[in-house]
Amino acid sequence: MRERRLSGRTRFLYVPLLLGLAGCGGGLPLLHPAQAIDPGQVRAAAGFSGNMAAGEFAGALRAVARPNTTVAGEPDTATAEGALVEASLAPGIAPWAAARVGIWENAEGGLTYTGRAVRADVRRVFKLSRTWSVSVGGAGSAVLSGRQAGETVAEVDLGSLHGWGADAPVLVGYSSDGDLYMVWLGARGGWEHVEAGGMQSEPGMPAPPFSISATRWWGGGLLGAAVGFQHVHVAMEIDASYANVTGNVAGTHANVSGLMLTPAGCVWWDF
Repeated sequence: MRERRLSGRTRFLYVPLLLGLAGCGGGLPLLHPAQAIDPGQVRAAAGFSGNMAAGEFAGALRAVARPNTTVAGEPDTATAEGALVEASLAPGIAPWAAARVGIWENAEGGLTYTGRAVRADVRRVFKLSRTWSVSVGGAGSAVLSGRQAGETVAEVDLGSLHGWGADAPVLVGYSSDGDLYMVWLGARGGWEHVEAGGMQSEPGMPAPPFSISATRWWGGGLLGAAVGFQHVHVAMEIDASYANVTGNVAGTHANVSGLMLTPAGCVWWDF
């Protein structure tokens, strides 16, 4: 059946939604060294994280600004790809806060919040020497409903976006005498699914409520460093990963792969 383009106002019906999906940044950096804190010790940290799309992801986001739907009201594949990247990666900058506690010797757990999601993790540390350690961990995360967009944007309600995920990092790191400075690098892989149903556009417009779902598999590496004295340190980290996102937007299936970059920084206190 021959397709024809919609009128100007209707063609751009999805633009406020797709741009609004960016909301708070979706990055979940580790921002901790390979070494574990002592049993019963607590570490509190606060800072920022960012999420940047590169490669094909960046191209997909640019396509969001050039929507092209059919008369049935379904977005074309390029627009759907951009929507999936927005929903799954949530490019942008967000606050970052975390707390970690030593569970027992060479083991700790943590809870992290970054505007869009929360992450709970546990890990086991193996000492290679007095200054070198390896840690292996696992985590689960939840994308909080309504947190990605924060509020209704341009007459489009995004409050139902939510999801869940998991990841597993492996770190190797060095800590100087007295923990004056620390350096760590590692590999990390994970999975995340986000979805929203019954998303409503501007009242009186012809397109009906619709849904979006996106599943992301990703893997990559990270590099971090911290410097400080006694109980206070300043830390920075950069995560780079390759990801594949697949899903559906208003009945249109799409798949897109690309690069994610997540820079982050914080100050942490041990007590």
